[in-house]
Amino acid sequence: MNQVPDSGALPAEPMPERKWRQFLDLTKPRVTLLAVFCAVIGMFLATPGMVEPVTLVAGAAGIWILAGGAFAVNCLIEQRIDAKMARTRARPMARGELSTTQAMVFAALLGVVGSALLYWLVNPLTMWLTMATFFGYAFIYTVILKPTTPQNIVIGGLSGAMPPLLGWVAVTGEVGPEAVLLVLIIFVWTPPHFWALALYRVEDYKRSGLPMLPVTHGSAFTRLQILLYTVLLTATTVLPYVIRMSGLLYLVSALVLGAGFIWYAWRLYRDYSDAQAKKTFGYSLWYLAALFAALLVDHYVAYAVLQFTGL
Repeated sequence: MNQVPDSGALPAEPMPERKWRQFLDLTKPRVTLLAVFCAVIGMFLATPGMVEPVTLVAGAAGIWILAGGAFAVNCLIEQRIDAKMARTRARPMARGELSTTQAMVFAALLGVVGSALLYWLVNPLTMWLTMATFFGYAFIYTVILKPTTPQNIVIGGLSGAMPPLLGWVAVTGEVGPEAVLLVLIIFVWTPPHFWALALYRVEDYKRSGLPMLPVTHGSAFTRLQILLYTVLLTATTVLPYVIRMSGLLYLVSALVLGAGFIWYAWRLYRDYSDAQAKKTFGYSLWYLAALFAALLVDHYVAYAVLQFTGL
């Protein structure tokens, strides 16, 4: 790919710093941060005490680096699509600021470093599951699902839902039912979260040619699906309490947060506006972080009570 020549439109800063930022942007750092946050929560939920420092640091770093490599591959594959969309056209591959070779070498390097960290400092199962997760995102979702079916985000959402399980396995060395439940929560959360974004970016998706649900089935149908999924999500988030993975503090938090999400979805369904879709999307991000934080707080409140009572 031809490089975009320097011009007045580019930031007036030293070339090494600009290049560093371009490579960083390939990893989609904000999305990666949320994934690592969920993985770290999974680590702490997997043990009644504290996570070993080496496992915590190496596990978080390995998952972060492998996720960044998967996102770099995603940017490489979708560079022409990204160039057509207002939301993504500033990405370095879409602007031609990095070559295909540079992106491939960078993604491969991240894959090797991340895999080595997980294999040698955490455990091999975590490495294999993390590699499978982000291979699924980078290739199965990006190449096969996203351009072919409006259910792409539903099916492909499994990859994005895996981080808490990866964190759990990093600590325990095995896949437990509690970890699967954490995956289920994010899996059900993903469609209403992403469809809210797709609603107010529908013109972008039309230009890109991607068969997102608002493009193929319209706004009203998509809004109904968002509402139904938020109801299902709220019911799903009660399950940690049902299986005694969490206590009343988490249950109350989940119900309050779920009621808020349903309220946003209901308002979006009844009276659509781009502003309301943006608010719903923003709330969905805050919702997931708050929900997992509530799980963590509840977990350690229960631990503190047990320590205090000596039970």
